[in-house]
Amino acid sequence: MRERRHEADFSPPLGLTNAHVQTLLPRLLPRPPLAREVEVLELPDGDFVELNWASPQPAEPEAPVFVLFHGLEGSFDSPYARWMLSAASRLGWRAVLMHFRGCGSHPNRLPRAYHSGDTADAYWLFGQLTHRFPKALKVAAGVSLGGNMLLKLVAEQGGDGLDLAGAIVISAPLDLAASADRLNQGFSRIYERHLLSALKRKVRDKLVRGALPLPLDAGGLDSLSSLRAYDDVVTAPLHGFEGAEDYYQRASAGPLLGDIELPTLILHADDDPFMPASLYERLPAPSPAVHLEIARHGGHVGFMEWRNRRLEPWLARRISRELASWSSPAIPWPGRAGPHLTRSGS
Repeated sequence: MRERRHEADFSPPLGLTNAHVQTLLPRLLPRPPLAREVEVLELPDGDFVELNWASPQPAEPEAPVFVLFHGLEGSFDSPYARWMLSAASRLGWRAVLMHFRGCGSHPNRLPRAYHSGDTADAYWLFGQLTHRFPKALKVAAGVSLGGNMLLKLVAEQGGDGLDLAGAIVISAPLDLAASADRLNQGFSRIYERHLLSALKRKVRDKLVRGALPLPLDAGGLDSLSSLRAYDDVVTAPLHGFEGAEDYYQRASAGPLLGDIELPTLILHADDDPFMPASLYERLPAPSPAVHLEIARHGGHVGFMEWRNRRLEPWLARRISRELASWSSPAIPWPGRAGPHLTRSGS
């Protein structure tokens, strides 16, 4: 594994190396203003997702497309989403974030939600993008839960099963069971409680109205004290799993690392408080198509650096460099020979 592990060029400011400080800092800083156009994308099963297009969009139909998938209970307003969509838009890309079912401005229609291994909606979206922009280069990024989902989809579809030039996976919990256990320990329980509160708030109304096929009432929902417990009695039965352990085993993308054929960049911090230490030492060796960059510090989707005399998101800078390399006219597309991931050769 170590021969395919590369050190990320992220350097946290002195005094701001703590994993929790890095994780929480983005929430305290102003987010770049970004206009959007919201589109309802109908799905084959009668449900829908919301697409958030950074506005204004490029006029040329051949403009490259950047697709972003958010994390658990994330949205267009998540700090990382604003920064990365803004960065892509400034580079001339057509940037869009897909809200997972129920994460947009309206509840989804069907008695279900979304989960870490739920790849069908993203697959449908890529098909729609191919129809609308057949000549456009396309790169997708997934953050946290969205990163696990994207990596699983890429593994399922192989190197030519998606109209994608490459994928970017950021702070993804590729071992879902281990991540659920880590979030139930120490200070990380703060994050677990925050996520649980958001999940319960969203499902409570449907549960009270009898819109979910679950043997659970509001009192039972309130008593759930961990993500594992929530996944066991809500996420798993809603989506056809036998329980939390079955869900974690079947939805985790980590075991598929060796199967990746599409050029894929993975960004991870060794001190991520959502995951066990040395996560990638526990997983299979990645395929030659995967370029794994690991920073010593960074927290969970944190990566805040001191630049231009202020705190700035390294992720936006790293993604900008990656997208600029993909859209370089000096580098042929589609595809490339050899085991390199990025058009910049990183």
